[in-house]
Amino acid sequence: MCLCLLNRCGNMDFDVHGRLDFADPEVIRAEQTRLLNEHVAYCRARSPFYRRVLRDRPDRPVTIETLAELPLTGKADLAEFNDSFVALPPEEIADISFTSGTTGHPCRIFYSANDLRRLGYNDAKGFIAAGIRPGDRVLLTCTIDRCFIAGLAYYSGVIQMGATAIRNGLNTLESHAEIMRLTRPGAIVGVPSFLAKLGEYLAETGYDTSSVHTLVCIGEPLRTRDLRLTPLGQKLDRHFPGAAHSTYASSEIVTSFTECSACAGGHPPADLAVVEIVDPDGHPLPPGKVGEVVVTPLRVTGMPLIRFRTGDVSFLIPEERCSCGRNTRRLGPILGRKAQMLKIRGTTLFPNSFFAVLDSLEDVSDYYMEVSGSALSDEVRVFASVRNQDCTAQYISEQLYKRIRIHVPVEIIPIEQARAKISRQSRKPVRFFDLRTP
Repeated sequence: MCLCLLNRCGNMDFDVHGRLDFADPEVIRAEQTRLLNEHVAYCRARSPFYRRVLRDRPDRPVTIETLAELPLTGKADLAEFNDSFVALPPEEIADISFTSGTTGHPCRIFYSANDLRRLGYNDAKGFIAAGIRPGDRVLLTCTIDRCFIAGLAYYSGVIQMGATAIRNGLNTLESHAEIMRLTRPGAIVGVPSFLAKLGEYLAETGYDTSSVHTLVCIGEPLRTRDLRLTPLGQKLDRHFPGAAHSTYASSEIVTSFTECSACAGGHPPADLAVVEIVDPDGHPLPPGKVGEVVVTPLRVTGMPLIRFRTGDVSFLIPEERCSCGRNTRRLGPILGRKAQMLKIRGTTLFPNSFFAVLDSLEDVSDYYMEVSGSALSDEVRVFASVRNQDCTAQYISEQLYKRIRIHVPVEIIPIEQARAKISRQSRKPVRFFDLRTP
């Protein structure tokens, strides 16, 4: 392990090996409280949006417990008052990125130079937690352009922790296989559904994947509510045994939550974020209870946020201490998005329930679903491409009914049609298309 623990970034000290994360819970709480108060004071002083929102609220110290007294910030706020969130003059904004737009219109996100260093620091900590080591070669299979901040964050994180980046980006299976033969990476960062296809292709071509000890999987959940691997996670595990680690992030929160060696929830860096789970009315829920993920990202200077509602549904792991030794709260798997919750003939569920079944069917090569209907009841239709004609629409529909007890119409489509639909609207795979009317 690298002995240089402190990385000086602008006017902030960033500890890439996360000594604070291993400190006693009381020490973590005290430091988070100090950083939280600095953050709220900065928002009051620099952010036009929060100057207005907090104007009539007492300017007094905030604790982790009293944070819930401050108002929540929603994605609608960010869209309507986008420029009012910017807390620096134009000459101090180093980068403008956009949200992926998978659940609505993309928003501009403004980053200072220090925010970009913070991003790299955040991902360096996550990579180290997942088992990537200084000196490892890390294949990046995600884009670094197209106003996509995550690709830049992953690249910066690899560099900050002393590993080597291989920036092959969004490319073909054949291209990645050739790059892997030339470089023998120890780790890969990418979308798990693509990495599963890459693992299958490598197996078919006889490539030895034993050099790959870590996969950092982005954009799609790998684990179920009880932390077991999903069918997609199981596919990855067949090709890259024990390598898959899930991570959760968004452009707005400028922070990611990466699984450590225990693979039992994503660790938020103690000095970068305060995480809450709230009920539909915005009230905090205790660990173990499922609700919406709310994040207050600390030490952000370009577009700071307070109690940002991500729209994603998850829970905090009840056990405070992780077997890896970290004492930070852990975020469970993302179970779905509030906006994508389905109500079908009296049953409430998320699209992930359908995805888990479809991922478990070996002859289904790709798929997406459309939902239509009114506020009272949703109608779902699944579109799937298959590897052989024995995997019929009726068979897929029967398998869905066996698992989720709902009859769903299925249409078999060409693989080219499925992939064009899944990849055309976003930098991440989009398998859920919402056609519902209010």
